[in-house]
Amino acid sequence: MGKIILKFKKMIKVSVMYPNGKEVKFDKEYYQNIHLPMVLKTVGDAIKELELDFGIVGRVAGEPAPYVAIAHMKFEDIASFNSSFAPHAELLAADLKNYSNIKGELQISELKTF
Repeated sequence: MGKIILKFKKMIKVSVMYPNGKEVKFDKEYYQNIHLPMVLKTVGDAIKELELDFGIVGRVAGEPAPYVAIAHMKFEDIASFNSSFAPHAELLAADLKNYSNIKGELQISELKTF
C-alpha cells in the first residue's frame, strides 16, 4: 500500500474565548448582532470565515461550560490579521463594556485543512 500524502491549506485561526464563571455577565445578543458585525465591517475582507460558539455545558452534564462564548476568525496568515486588525484594536476593545465584564483570552493557531 502506497503512502498517502495530504496537501494542507494553511491558514490561521484567531480564537477569542470568554471564560465562564459565577460573576460573568455576557450579552449574547449584543455580541452576535452588534459587536461581531462591527468586527467584520472594520477588519473587512481579511477575515475569511467567522464562527461563533456559545457554551452550553461542560464535561459533565449539569456542569457549566468553561467558556460562555468563543469567536473563531480565520485569516490567510498572521500578517493579514495584524494589518487588518491592529488599526481597529482600540475601537473593538472599547466595545467590551457593552457586552461583558470579562476580557476574552486570545489564541492564534495554525490551521491546516485539506
